Amino acid sequence: MKRALIDVILLACALAGPLAAQHEHHADSTQMVGAADAVMSGEMSANARRHLELSPARKATHDDSVKARAVIGELRTALAKYRDTAAAVADGYRMFAPKVKQQRVYHFTNYRHAFMEAFRFDPEKPTSILYQRKPDGTLALVGAMYTMPKRASVAKLDERVPLSIARWHKHVNWCVPRPRQRERWFDVQDGHAVFGPESPIATRAECDEAGGLFFASPMGWMLHANVFAGDDLGTVFEHGH
Repeated sequence: MKRALIDVILLACALAGPLAAQHEHHADSTQMVGAADAVMSGEMSANARRHLELSPARKATHDDSVKARAVIGELRTALAKYRDTAAAVADGYRMFAPKVKQQRVYHFTNYRHAFMEAFRFDPEKPTSILYQRKPDGTLALVGAMYTMPKRASVAKLDERVPLSIARWHKHVNWCVPRPRQRERWFDVQDGHAVFGPESPIATRAECDEAGGLFFASPMGWMLHANVFAGDDLGTVFEHGH
């Protein structure tokens, strides 16, 4: 079974607690956030690409680059306090899939912040803090993942970070298990996950046939800002696919 599928299953199980239950009825259920985030952490499969929508590409201008670098400076200042993972944990962030020891990027996600991003954008309260493992075994801060409401206009996305520099992504056309059937996250057919971001199912009809729930747009826009990974704009706003 692919590591990405294992990650998604682990997440679905880990988030089967009270917070996820509170929002189980809602299309933006926070139990999906970690699964979506994790699938973006490496080379994406053909199935995963079927569930991805990117903000439109634009030709970069000098002003766009200047603005993007100003945003990087703002985010570095806001995130510097999280160089120590203990600070992230103290602020309510929890490591995704802690039992998976070898992860390309480690995500510490605050599900309250993920929920609140539907109503506001706050550089100091990202949905996820991102770390990478150093040779000595410690985790180094590389940046954060920010989210905006799925209804946010292209103009609003461009206002935050120029779309010629950074492309936001949105997960679309998900088929997920029905309430009280979380064990079905383990379902596999023809070597592929039946549900979630690695599933080949991308239409409502296919999802109905599989006995799942279909969400055309299960969550909002996301942006990876690797502001401590270097100064190159392409590296900072690299989206992992």
